[in-house]
Amino acid sequence: MAEPKIAKVVGKKRWTEILHSIYIKADFVTFEPGQFGRIGLKVDDKIIMRPYSFVNSPTELRHEFYYAVVPEGPLSSRLSTLNSGDDIYIADKPNGYLVLSEVPDAKQLWMLCTGTAVGPFLSILKNPKVWQRFEQLVLVHAVRHTADLSYGDEIQNLVESSNGRLRFVPFVSRESYLDALSGRIPTALESGILQSRTGLDISPTDTQFMICGNPQMVKDTSTTLQQMGFERNRRRNPGHITVENYW
Repeated sequence: MAEPKIAKVVGKKRWTEILHSIYIKADFVTFEPGQFGRIGLKVDDKIIMRPYSFVNSPTELRHEFYYAVVPEGPLSSRLSTLNSGDDIYIADKPNGYLVLSEVPDAKQLWMLCTGTAVGPFLSILKNPKVWQRFEQLVLVHAVRHTADLSYGDEIQNLVESSNGRLRFVPFVSRESYLDALSGRIPTALESGILQSRTGLDISPTDTQFMICGNPQMVKDTSTTLQQMGFERNRRRNPGHITVENYW
C-alpha cells in the first residue's frame, strides 16, 4: 500500500448537494490518465483513505477529484467541508488499469460510464495520446437527473474542438432532458439505438470499449458486448473490453 503524505487543498466546486470536486496540490504524485489515487483525512487519530480517480491531466498543476457525498460515509461528507489551505492526505502512488497503455489499438474508442466515473475519462480525453491513437472517440455518461451531468461545459468544449472526432451521448434515467437518451447503456447497445445516435458502427475489428462505473452497469454492458462478439481485454489475450468498477 502506498504511504499517505500530507498535501494541501487549493480549491473545491459544488455541482449539486451531493456531487463535488476537490482540487489538491501534491507535486510528488504522478499518474497515468484513467488511474485513481487515494485521498483521506485523519478521523479520531486514524487516517481514513478512499480511492478517487484523477480528473485532471498529469501536466496540470493541481490534482482534481470528482466524488459523491455519502451521508453515512466516513470520508466524503468530511471532504465537502474542506477549504483552501486545509491539509489532506494523498497516497504517493496511483493505481488502476483503466488506462490507454492497457488498451489495444483500434479506429474507435468508446468510453461508457455512470455518475462520477466520468472523471477518469475526462483525464484520458485531456491526454494527447488518445487523439493520436484513435480516429473516433465516444463518451457516454449515464446519470439519474439532469443536474448530475457535471462538467457539461468542459465536455462541450472538447466536442467542439475535436473537429467531429468526439461524440458525447448523455443518458438521463429519471427525467426528460433535451436530446439525452433514457434507459440503460447495455439496452441501447443491444438495440442499436446508441450506435444510431453516434452515427458509428461497431465491430470487433475496429472498436475498443472502456467501461467504468456502477458495477451492475459494468457487468451488464460487458455481457451485452460479449454477446455481440466482443471479448474482455486481458494482457495475455488482448480483446475489446477494458473495465473498472467504481465502488
